[in-house]
Amino acid sequence: MELPASEPVGGAQADLSFADAEARSERLEAGLRRDPAAHRVLTGDRPTGPLHLGHYFGTLQNRVRLQNLGVQLFVLVADYQTITDRDSPQSMPDDVDALVADYLAVGIDPERATIFAHSQVAALNQLFLPFLSLVSVAELNRNPTVKDETAAAGQTAMSGLMFTYPVHQAADILFCKGTAVPVGKDQLPHLEVARLIARRFNRRYSPERPYFPEPDALLSDAPVLLGTDGQKMSKSRSNSIALGATADETARLLSRAKTDSDRHITYDPVNRPDVSNLVLLAALCQDRKPEAVAEEIGDGGSAALKRLVTEAVNEYFRDIRARRAELAGDRGHLRQILLAGNERAREIADATLADVKRLMHTEYGDIH
Repeated sequence: MELPASEPVGGAQADLSFADAEARSERLEAGLRRDPAAHRVLTGDRPTGPLHLGHYFGTLQNRVRLQNLGVQLFVLVADYQTITDRDSPQSMPDDVDALVADYLAVGIDPERATIFAHSQVAALNQLFLPFLSLVSVAELNRNPTVKDETAAAGQTAMSGLMFTYPVHQAADILFCKGTAVPVGKDQLPHLEVARLIARRFNRRYSPERPYFPEPDALLSDAPVLLGTDGQKMSKSRSNSIALGATADETARLLSRAKTDSDRHITYDPVNRPDVSNLVLLAALCQDRKPEAVAEEIGDGGSAALKRLVTEAVNEYFRDIRARRAELAGDRGHLRQILLAGNERAREIADATLADVKRLMHTEYGDIH
């Protein structure tokens, strides 16, 4: 069966479909509120270093919100995805434990969410093979996000795993029949591949009763925080403030954050991005309007601004950091949480793979 040429992903098509994605996201948010238990959300992180304040306000807060709504939440420790652009380091076990500690500390509840690791769910990864047959090389080659991520990692050549990363991500989403994936606009091309794979699988193998849902993007308007160097806060740039940072470490990191020469503090993200970023961080921690924070500081200058931000961050994250420190000291507990989540994910993935084999007529286990 030929792959249709009329369903491109990435590039101009992604730009043209952004309005549609926004509309679907709005409908999805309404559906989540109306009947949360009917939805499964897949999200997660690569264990490549400690999560930071940008992760918290960008994604972690929203995951806890969805969990508390009653949505079925699946949180992926994407250890296999670390090798798309780097070697698997000896620190991986510690990095995985740290990631689980971060999740638990911010309020992700393993009784209401499934926390699991990529490498521990064989049936999920086996879906990757039939899914690869549903997309063309040309379609994968048009994905702008993969190219951007390769460039950001400083790679001169793209690995096969990186090239097919959107298909692997489709397996992550579809193994649990995920209906919603929290993403930003830059990740839409990846999600379009998952939607395309679901649609083509249903058309080819289950036309009368679609098996996989077409997952929708839950677009986020969460703020993008800059790091201490004025670039986007990132684990790889060493410009972030980790969730587990101490109060003293936070003060030291913020003391060297970029500002500007104007002593009067205003909130003007376009013309004063560095100052406005610090104002926004304080506002998020204090649940205030950034304009009000800026007005309070007034002519206090960058010293007063950094002092206020440091106090706001340390106060807001005080309890989270205390919980995280306690969790980090009990590696056995962290592993038990992950083992339980792995087992739950395996049950679901095994059932999905069994259905896929039946629909593809590749059941050979029963000789009768």
